[in-house]
Amino acid sequence: MAHRPIRIAVLYFAHETVTFLPNDTTLQDFIYERSPASGEALLAHDPRSYMGGFVKVAREHDGVDLVGIESPLWPKTGTGSGWVTEEAYETFVSRMIDGLWAQGPFDGIYLALHGAMAVRGVARPEADLARRVRAVVGQGAFIVGTFDPHGNEDEEFLRHADMAFTVKYFPHYDSHLQGERAARMLVRAIRGDYAPATVTRRVPILSATVLQWTGASPWMDLVQRALVWEAREPDLYVNFFFGFPFADVPDVGMTFQVMTNGKPDLARKAADDMAAAAWRRREALLGSTRVHLIPEGVRLAKEAMARGATPIVLADHSDRSGSATWLLKEIIAQDLSDTLIATIADARTSDALKARGVKAGEPFDMEVGGLADESAGTPVRIQGTVLNAVEGHGQLWVVVQFGRNNVLVLSRYLVQVMEPEPLGALGLDVSQFKAFAIKSRVHFRRGFDDSGFAKTILLVEPEQPFLGTVRLEGLPYRNVDLKKFYPYGSPLFP
Repeated sequence: MAHRPIRIAVLYFAHETVTFLPNDTTLQDFIYERSPASGEALLAHDPRSYMGGFVKVAREHDGVDLVGIESPLWPKTGTGSGWVTEEAYETFVSRMIDGLWAQGPFDGIYLALHGAMAVRGVARPEADLARRVRAVVGQGAFIVGTFDPHGNEDEEFLRHADMAFTVKYFPHYDSHLQGERAARMLVRAIRGDYAPATVTRRVPILSATVLQWTGASPWMDLVQRALVWEAREPDLYVNFFFGFPFADVPDVGMTFQVMTNGKPDLARKAADDMAAAAWRRREALLGSTRVHLIPEGVRLAKEAMARGATPIVLADHSDRSGSATWLLKEIIAQDLSDTLIATIADARTSDALKARGVKAGEPFDMEVGGLADESAGTPVRIQGTVLNAVEGHGQLWVVVQFGRNNVLVLSRYLVQVMEPEPLGALGLDVSQFKAFAIKSRVHFRRGFDDSGFAKTILLVEPEQPFLGTVRLEGLPYRNVDLKKFYPYGSPLFP
């Protein structure tokens, strides 16, 4: 049976905003080579993630025309910046709306989002964007969004959009799959084969992201429960938003969404079941991961090195600026050897090195890191030799050897090292190191833990001050009342 041609607009606007950082995410942070993007350039962005999955499946259907509307890509600051400014948000949303008016009409809209973007003056930016898109495309078009599990989403997005699909795994293995699902269900809805009925349930649990690894119970159990619902009920989909506590926003916390094909009662049954299961496991959810203070973590790394339990990962999950020096200081203080520290973010030092044309073989004697905010600590003086200096991914990477076969990688922005292999692009032989000191919460498990690469995993954070801490009571919330969430109060549920 032939179908009439359909037109789908594709938009992208994503950020994971750490509102406690002092540096706002500005308009200029979203503007760099290839960003903003439109047309085929936007559609080709991030082919292994949501966008790639969406475009692949949408184009497997005959008579589907995708239109990439000008959109900003992920800001060059990564996740190492705070509130998105009103100027940045309004500039790009206005351009998106203008693009929809100019290039419409459309049968469907795909919004590639994150869910934890926080904008000054806009309480729920993803929902606001969906509302403004709806005003252009009308009630006859279908709107679908894809999200990171660390979104802070309540029912508002689905008041204006029709469907949402969220990654289930942390690390995020299934983003391409969720993009595929979004495309498939959007086309079905447009062609009258799917009538989305959604139910949203909030659960008053607030947890730090480092605790949310889905490679072990109990987080793994909740993901499996969602997968069982999807397996046994055709056309049912479960979204599990873990929540992102480092955004001081009113919709922070855990959320479940369930979507069915015209069966609201079934959606409600599944959503209630998922929410109740999470609430029953609330104590285990917050006690599933061991976090060490940095001095203890480095001591344990030395002990593991002595007994040959290497490679070792020392992951500072709490560093949200990328500039924190607490772990670097302790590595020096305890004379840990054969350690790769990747990375310390330092824009000032990076710019100075770039300006003077730093080259391999030069002596290095500079203070690095610290000062970005209180949680970053103070700079640390490193004396050694430059092994390499290369441009890539929008920044300068400087590799410095110091101490007893230690190597420090300097970057301009926060970098989460997720896998050891890409470090080879800096001229490093990762097999020569016994320990890796990195800035990562859970993403590193992709290449260091799930792969079997590392024999010892140690998650660490400084005693003071707090920023990305597991001790959320140390954060200066203004828009969130911690007493309304477990374990900081005694919330009633359901």
